[in-house]
Amino acid sequence: MPDSSEPVHVSRYFTRPRFWVLVVAASVFAAIVGGALVPAAHRADSAARTGASASTQSRFGSATTGTALVAIADSSSTDTTALALLATLPVKGKSPMTGYTRTVMFGAAWIDQDRNGCDTRNDILSRDLVKVVKSGSCRVLSGKLVSPYTGKTIDFVRGNRTSTAVQIDHVVSLGDAWRTGAQRLSQGQRVALANDPINLFAVDGRSNEQKSDGDTATWLPAAKAFRCEYVSHQVSVKATYGLWVTPAEHAAMLRVLSACPAEAAVSSPFASAPAPAPVPPAPVAPAPAPAPAGVVHPGAFCSTAGATGVTVKGAAMRCTTTPTDPRLRWRAA
Repeated sequence: MPDSSEPVHVSRYFTRPRFWVLVVAASVFAAIVGGALVPAAHRADSAARTGASASTQSRFGSATTGTALVAIADSSSTDTTALALLATLPVKGKSPMTGYTRTVMFGAAWIDQDRNGCDTRNDILSRDLVKVVKSGSCRVLSGKLVSPYTGKTIDFVRGNRTSTAVQIDHVVSLGDAWRTGAQRLSQGQRVALANDPINLFAVDGRSNEQKSDGDTATWLPAAKAFRCEYVSHQVSVKATYGLWVTPAEHAAMLRVLSACPAEAAVSSPFASAPAPAPVPPAPVAPAPAPAPAGVVHPGAFCSTAGATGVTVKGAAMRCTTTPTDPRLRWRAA
């Protein structure tokens, strides 16, 4: 055997045209044989996985797959005040962070969860910024944000060093969600939670970094006027995805919402609309009473049971039968 430094001489039979003909023929033969040997079920599964890769969210459940993206039956559950909704949340301690990985458990940031052609970050930037300039229909290049967490105005300009001035905050952080029940959710529900518009605000980067994965008990926006809306969103998200609150978190939420008891909860666009109320059947109109027959003669035959009439002297008469006379006659009413 020659070592790796020695030239290898190819037989004259394998000239360049013949060589490539043989390579192509061998490849075709291998593909045909390989395809025939792969079980049909495996080929179908492979095709399904290939198709799914074209749409990230299709792997995680959607209206088209029939997989529920939220834990509640429909949006009627959140059609109430935030204070009333808070009273429905379970209260218990946090679970450990064991097993938590952002991209594994909650999907990549950011996907096009609602399938409108734009990823979630650009959707939220478009929603929360003003004077927005875009490249195409989705990509936000610049705009102005009044951060709801501070009330300060930020000029957003997309760029490697400037984009982080405006960040997208998870109102219920994914770490907090994981420790308060998200471990029990399906993968599709966790991905929905991470991309749900009611759980997202465009905010100043400093506030987002200060908050980290804190809950209401450990962090609230500096802008006190926004705290009711902020906590309302936290309560709504936790109710929508079947999460619980800790005792300290519940106390902090209650303290904030008690100052604004009319603050409404918010409904997720991923929750189904409530079923329409059943329409009661139309009432059946009673049969009309027989029309009066006018002047009748006592004992004369009549044709409509129950018909009424009067004699020439004004005595009331009715068209009836008797036990001894089954024929309809005018008789005293």
